[in-house]
Amino acid sequence: MLTLMQLPYEYNALEPVISKQTMTFHHDKHHQAYVNTANELLEGTDYEEKECPKCLLKDIDNITDDEDKKQKLINNLGGVLNHNIFWKTMTPGGSSEPVGDLKEAIDKKFGSFEEFKKEFETAGKGQFGSGWAWLVLNDDELEVISTKNQDNPILEGKQVLLGNDVWEHAYYLDYQNARPKYLEEWWKLVNWDVVEDRYQEGGSCK
Repeated sequence: MLTLMQLPYEYNALEPVISKQTMTFHHDKHHQAYVNTANELLEGTDYEEKECPKCLLKDIDNITDDEDKKQKLINNLGGVLNHNIFWKTMTPGGSSEPVGDLKEAIDKKFGSFEEFKKEFETAGKGQFGSGWAWLVLNDDELEVISTKNQDNPILEGKQVLLGNDVWEHAYYLDYQNARPKYLEEWWKLVNWDVVEDRYQEGGSCK
């Protein structure tokens, strides 16, 4: 059974970039709803006791042949996994910029950290409607992409290193319709040590 991940910091710890009010609604209401719905959809299947949303998404074709139920599972398992990754990606005060092998890989792929940030923000701004901006590994190559709704890049065979939530519930209380401002401010929270670990491990494990 899936469980709601506990935040690794207090609800107000990411202020002023993300408010306590946003964090409370985002975690306790939205994330919890994905957990609850995914568990309901898995009830009665051979997978109902599984605790790993990434594993479940990778095995989605074996869980059900019902296309409508499969899409609902993708939406909700993705919602669980994406938010687990998102909370772990952030830390109060952030950690400045990439380090180690990841920094070298970003410079090689994008030219510089600043150019990478521009491309990532463009992906977030350009995602029509709800979705996510991602830095992923695609066959060991760095790539910036966006996905709709709660789709996770694992569905495309790509491994997540970094993800930012551009659903309105992630930023609207704090930034209203200014998604670009939210994307710009969000860098102040990124824990690059965690992202570096993911890079060394070939992607986020959960």
